[in-house]
Amino acid sequence: MSDFAGKGVVAVLKTSPETVLEDIDRLMKLAGVEQALPKGITTGLKINISWQTWYPACSTTPWQLEGAIQTLRALGYDDLVGIHNDTVVVDTSVGETNNKHKWVTDAYNVPCEYLYQEQFEWVRYEPKTPFMVLDQVYPEGVYIPQVLMDKNIVHLPTVKTHVFTTITGAMKNAFGGLLHRNRHWTHSVIHQTLVDLLQIQQEIHPGIFALMDGTFAGDGPGPRAMRWHEKNILLASADQVAIDAVSARLQGFDPLSIDFIRLAHQKGLGIGDPRQIKIVGYDIEQEGPWNFVQEDTFASRGQKAIYHGPLKPLEKVLLQSPIVPWSFFASNFYHNVYWYPFVGRQRVEAALNTPWGQKFKSYGDGQVVLPGAEPKTVIQAAAGLTALAALAGAGLWWLSRRSKR
Repeated sequence: MSDFAGKGVVAVLKTSPETVLEDIDRLMKLAGVEQALPKGITTGLKINISWQTWYPACSTTPWQLEGAIQTLRALGYDDLVGIHNDTVVVDTSVGETNNKHKWVTDAYNVPCEYLYQEQFEWVRYEPKTPFMVLDQVYPEGVYIPQVLMDKNIVHLPTVKTHVFTTITGAMKNAFGGLLHRNRHWTHSVIHQTLVDLLQIQQEIHPGIFALMDGTFAGDGPGPRAMRWHEKNILLASADQVAIDAVSARLQGFDPLSIDFIRLAHQKGLGIGDPRQIKIVGYDIEQEGPWNFVQEDTFASRGQKAIYHGPLKPLEKVLLQSPIVPWSFFASNFYHNVYWYPFVGRQRVEAALNTPWGQKFKSYGDGQVVLPGAEPKTVIQAAAGLTALAALAGAGLWWLSRRSKR
């Protein structure tokens, strides 16, 4: 699928809360959605949930999902299905409610498939072209959800930065669909992994398309603990590499300095060089500099020390052994017990006072679950801290006993 309809073409439009659904319809048509996605087969909508509580720019927006459903249905794509996977740090069942995705899919009678449920079989995949890294990360075989094979896929990412990949968008949205719960094993080779996943997609999906939301955009230590900005912009493309390159350029990054974009471009999986991308619709040269930056959180600094730093020799012990829950605990503790309640909540309250925040609030019952110290996470944190204290106490007791001998 190295040559496909829409390769190197990205549609961009400015939008507003009042016109966003009409703008999405125009945008998807500008990007050639009918040429990219064959009709008469199931089309999966890959919903992005990066946090189980709503945070601006973090996850697929309800208007993004609604606009995609409306446009596809009007064009004759009758068999639509939402696609969800889980992660070790995000509760999907809570997230689809708090991010108002479930309200949209229920309102439009779009069924959802939850790839982590037992009824979905994961099958060993043999690539047509050798992988860059996945066969090395998973020497016992690369397994993907059989239900995704022979479906069209429409990715629904947002415009934001990421602690591991500088930016995240259409290509990384497959990371949460094609790989199972052990996908964190790939973080040390994340850029090559995203290229392998795009290769798989081009081998198993009859059509691929992306609708990217930049109504809110996020910079800093994404995909969660970000600073949000109202950017009022939408992007769409059949070229996953090109749309990520345009998103990167808008944010202020050189697309070809980002490894996964450059590598995918070099392999011919899409166009990552901005000079070779045709932008239709809005002229992004009219945008002032966004000057987004990639930053780390306390949690991501620790992870990078394991993936690329002095703790690299301990990577398999720390992240691929029975003691791995410590890392999930650390991430949950930082984001859900500390950052969200004490930093993120104020940012969310401010965002809700914007036109886009009011638009978000208007979906469903009009209520928004504000970030707070979630009971489950607090209990886990308390248990973890108690265990650490007990371990430290036992160590001190052992040392004191030894010193008396």
